[in-house]
Amino acid sequence: MSKTTLAIIAASAGAGAAITATMYSLRSPSERNLDTKTISTSTTTVSTGASAPIPIPAKQIFTPPNQQSAQSVFSTSAPAALGPVDPSGLFEYGFPGPVADVATRQALISSFDRRLRNPHWVAEHITAASLAQRDGDRKHSVFLEDEQVPEKFRARLKDYFRSGYDRGHQVPAADARWSQGAMDETFFLTNMCPQVGEGFNRDYWAHFEDFCRGLASRYPSVRVVTGPLYLPKRDPADNKWYVRYEVIGSPPNVAVPTHFFKVIFAEDGVVGGSVAIGAFMLPNAPISNERPLTDFEVPVEAIERVSGLEFASKLPAQRRRRLCSDTTCALVIKDYANRQKAFAKPNAAKR
Repeated sequence: MSKTTLAIIAASAGAGAAITATMYSLRSPSERNLDTKTISTSTTTVSTGASAPIPIPAKQIFTPPNQQSAQSVFSTSAPAALGPVDPSGLFEYGFPGPVADVATRQALISSFDRRLRNPHWVAEHITAASLAQRDGDRKHSVFLEDEQVPEKFRARLKDYFRSGYDRGHQVPAADARWSQGAMDETFFLTNMCPQVGEGFNRDYWAHFEDFCRGLASRYPSVRVVTGPLYLPKRDPADNKWYVRYEVIGSPPNVAVPTHFFKVIFAEDGVVGGSVAIGAFMLPNAPISNERPLTDFEVPVEAIERVSGLEFASKLPAQRRRRLCSDTTCALVIKDYANRQKAFAKPNAAKR
């Protein structure tokens, strides 16, 4: 992806079908032909037993070409020393990482980035049945630090206090109203990122979340992956590109994303059936409610390139459809700002 193309994404986060076609055309034929047999692996917990092999993510194992046939690419053990040194001896003391703290909860699955103190991504599933149940009430939920994350890597409630940013849900609480317990779990900080409040989290982003829920009236099953992005921007002073973002907390602890993404999978409910995919990239900034949602539509591949994530590597091209061609991608503007005030608790810290 060229810097010019990335600038288009960073500046406007997409401009409809024209940019979608342009972005996709930049990929080589081999890239377009997705390998559905590739198996991705995540970092595993390192064993501390003296005699047990030390697990290493398969993608982290680098074997000389002439040795590849002798060792499976799916091995979870360090390769045997081939010379006078043994770099893997370091793992006797622990595996450095990176480690993704994956949490499986009732209404979501999240992967947490220890360095930036934000999730890599959070996945959810929406159905008409899940939205019809109303056993959860947001006024009974409270924001919580996630104790499953080691303390030194954890996002803290005090990091957000008087920061000027909302604790922005990645999976919204409204998507988990089917259970109070499920709703409560959406309030862990591992499901949060610092988001601009007025004009974004409480406005355009909230309307976008409502759009996702509305898809459940057309599709039997809707899956959404949401997460933060940190995109480069050209500095006019020297014409160079920089990734710059604020860090909140005292000491500075939680990164403020420059953008957010949602990748939507709208399933037709048939095994092996079609899946309408929509990918959207929005700046973490006030957005006018007059802006069409399609202004922020981008190819899935564009989000994959800037995030380092993969979303549909096992979904054959013949099953894919473009969401905004399959249905109308438009927001219904509602007054969420006044509704937010009703949720405020006396003497509560600013969101």
